[in-house]
This record gives sequence, C-alpha cells and structure tokens, in this order.
Amino acid sequence: MSLPLLTPETMSMTGKKLLDKIKTDFIGLDTEYIVATGEKKRRIYLDTTASSLMMGVANRSANEFLKHYSNTHSLLHFSAKISTKNYEWIHNRILDFVNADHDEYTCFFMGSGVTAGMNRIAKTLNRLRPDRDMVLVSIMEHHSNDLPHRKHGGKVIHVPTYTDLDNMGSMNIEILEKYLKQFHDRINYVSVTGLSNVTGIINPINEIAKIAHKYDVYVVVDAAQMAAHVPIYMNGIKDLSESIDVLLFSGHKTYAPGSPGVIIARKSFLNSVEPEDVGGGMVDKVFPDNYFVSKKFPDREEAGTPNILGAITLGSAIHVLDSIGMDVILEEDCELIKYTMDLMKQNSNIYIYGNRNIELCPRAGTISFNILDMDHGLLAAVLNDYFNIAVRNECFCAHPYVEKMLHGTHKEKIEDLECQDDRLSWTVEPWMGMVRVSFGIYNTKKDVDDLLEALNMIIDKREFYSAQYVLNKEGEYINNKFSFSSKEYFSLTGTIDKDIGI
Repeated sequence: MSLPLLTPETMSMTGKKLLDKIKTDFIGLDTEYIVATGEKKRRIYLDTTASSLMMGVANRSANEFLKHYSNTHSLLHFSAKISTKNYEWIHNRILDFVNADHDEYTCFFMGSGVTAGMNRIAKTLNRLRPDRDMVLVSIMEHHSNDLPHRKHGGKVIHVPTYTDLDNMGSMNIEILEKYLKQFHDRINYVSVTGLSNVTGIINPINEIAKIAHKYDVYVVVDAAQMAAHVPIYMNGIKDLSESIDVLLFSGHKTYAPGSPGVIIARKSFLNSVEPEDVGGGMVDKVFPDNYFVSKKFPDREEAGTPNILGAITLGSAIHVLDSIGMDVILEEDCELIKYTMDLMKQNSNIYIYGNRNIELCPRAGTISFNILDMDHGLLAAVLNDYFNIAVRNECFCAHPYVEKMLHGTHKEKIEDLECQDDRLSWTVEPWMGMVRVSFGIYNTKKDVDDLLEALNMIIDKREFYSAQYVLNKEGEYINNKFSFSSKEYFSLTGTIDKDIGI
C-alpha cells in the first residue's frame, strides 16, 4: 500500500529535480529575529545535526491524516483501518529506505531518538549472548552510543581514531581488528557511528561489518546523523558478510521533528529473547498466571499506543528522501561541505577539526571549527546575536572525541590540565569546546557565504565583539546591552489564549 504523501506533480519527479523543489519547502526557513544592531534578520539555520527543520510535506501529511485519526491495532472501523494500514506501510517503507530484506529484518519505533533504542539493543544483545562480556565502541561516539553499552552491554573498550593527517578523526580499522583478534571469544558486538556528530566524518560501516563478522561479532550502527545524508545498505554492498545487524536513527534529525526513534534489527535476534517492554498490543493471549508474546513483527516490539502522528511525519519525510535518492543528496551535501571548507581554509585564523580532504576522508553534514584565540562560546554568541546565524558549540555530548580533536589547537592547555588532574573538567574551562555548523538539504551556498562573511568580520573586529560580552559563572557569554525575549516571538499560553479568544 502506498500513501498519497506527495502531489501528482511531485510524484513524477526524482533526483535533483525533486530535491530542488523540496529544498524551499521547510517550516522556519523565513523566520526572522531582531539582532543586537537593531536590524531584523532572517535566521540562517546551521544546527541540523542537533535537530532538523520540518519538511513541509511531512507537516501537511500529518494535518491531512488528523482528519482520520484513530488508534492502531484494529481494522474494525474506517479510521482504525486507515491508521493501522498506514502505520504498517511506514515500517515497510523504512526497511526499503535502508535496503533491508523484509524477511530478515524488522523495523520498530521507540522514544524520540537513538538513546532509548540503544539502551534497548544493549540489553537485548547482552541477554542474547550473556557469555560474551565485552563491547567495542569507537572513541568518536555520542554519549548515546557509549553509555548504554557501559551500563547494559558489558565491559566497553574504546577503539581510537587515526591520528595521521590522511585519516585524522576516523575510526582506526587496524586497531579495531587487533581487538577483535585478541578478544574474539568475549566480544559480543561492535557499536559505531555511521557519521560523526562532531566532524561529519563517515565511517565505512559495511567494511567494519565484514571485519567483525569474521570473528562472529555483531555490528550495531548509530545512524542518527547518517540517515539524512548517506545511502545505507543493511544487506551489504557487495556481499552478505557486509550486512549490518542492527541500525538506529532519529526521526527528528531526518526532517520530521516530533517523530519516534527507529530501530532496524534482525528478527532472529529479537525472536531469541522476550521483548524488554511488555504491555498492550504485543501479546497474543493473557491469562491470570501467564501471557504469550506475539510472534508478529513489529507488534511484539512495540508495547502500548504508538506515536502514530509522529510516524506519519517520519514516513512522509523518508518517502521524500528515498524518492530523491540518497546518492543525489550525498553528492550535493559533499559539494556544500567542500565549498564551506575551501572558504574557511582561506582564513588562517579558522581551524577545522579532523581531516580536511573529503576525498581521502569523506564527510557529510557537519564541520566543527574554532577561531584561534577566541572561546567557542563567545563566537557562537556573536554569530547568533549580531548575525542571526544559529550554530551549536561546546562538546556535543562527545567529550572524549572532542578532547582528542582539541589537541590540534589546545594541546598545551590540555596537557597542563592533565598534569593537574587526570579527569578534565568540561564546565570550568571556557576554551574547551568547538563551534559546529551543520547542514540540511535546505541550506545553500548563500548561507555559507553569509557565514564566512560573518566569521571574517568577527576576526577583523574581535576586540569590539569581545568587549560586548561578559562571561558569567555558568560559562555563558552574555551581551552587555542586548537581550532576547523569547515571549516576544512565541508564548504557548499566549498562542492558546489568542486562538480561543481569551
């Protein structure tokens, strides 16, 4: 069954033509704020790695669906038929999106991102092979793909990144295999990010899977950043030995804010252990002294009432991305990354973290950098307050990786701290962090030009901008004269009261 998510005109489009049509159809692209100069400026949103803007067609699809809204788990009345059938279609559409065989894999939803799913998978794989007490995790990981394995998966060994210039910042494949050889009878699985949320560096997940499978080790991929930028092949590219065992991604990073997190996993794994969560919808029979878990996927993995509306927005966005073609999206993404880095390299005051040659070390979506001798928090504040450019700063929930990358600019300061204390403080030192720009399919070279114009101006007038701020005890840079009131732009109670006439 297919959902009428797109107009007849758009349905006939694919590739670059469809991408060009969709690029301007996002909610919030024209949002304006008054900046510190008193001017009203359009927001340039460069924080997609944290959360993407919502695709217009996803929002419209959700609104259209609400006319028929009903709970799932029934085919009795008309609305329930619509909800149930479309909810089923979305699961299957996502399997197609990641090139996963429907007989071998299932797709199910939980939480609002990868975090809940990764905790679930760590528990499941630990119960599946309790005799294997070790997990390999790259040092690149977001805390969501590190801490769950420490708590539920067993003893975690962190695989370092390459330090040579050709591969700096990507997972060290040779050391990975060294650990696999050394502890092959103890390692349960490898969990690795497909695309770094700090540097945008892409890991070769299918190659990693092939190596791990030689040692009877499973592979889990955190695709929170990858899914919206890079084609994914769950069943492998050349042969089945490259297949990914489990993959997770976040709907709110794939142009569908408010949608659930996604887990794609081998049915054989899940069939072997009882689901972690139990409740309505995942059982066939319940008796006073016993119950029987359903054998049907994904029902057995989704206890309770699902986030139906969020699933509708997610299915809509995924359908559009797949209709465009992820190869087309990646090509344009890489072009924008290269364009940005080439402009940044022209100013010696801008330091880009990780390998800067995307042909040797592929990147997508994200660049982290600093202006030399300027705190990341100050730079982010100035970009926002004076230019209405939305970026993110600090350590992006990836402290170990950021600390390693910061050696490129702050080696002496880090070594000095390490001499004083072997556990670095991430709150006390205002220099300890980076500025991150990240792109969605709605970003353009004009956005990049505006960013670089702002950066060059800040570098030229850094004394002026520095004088406008004070550093408070929380480590935040506060403008001396300018303040922003969120209520002037949006108040939930104000919006409600206006709507109902209070």
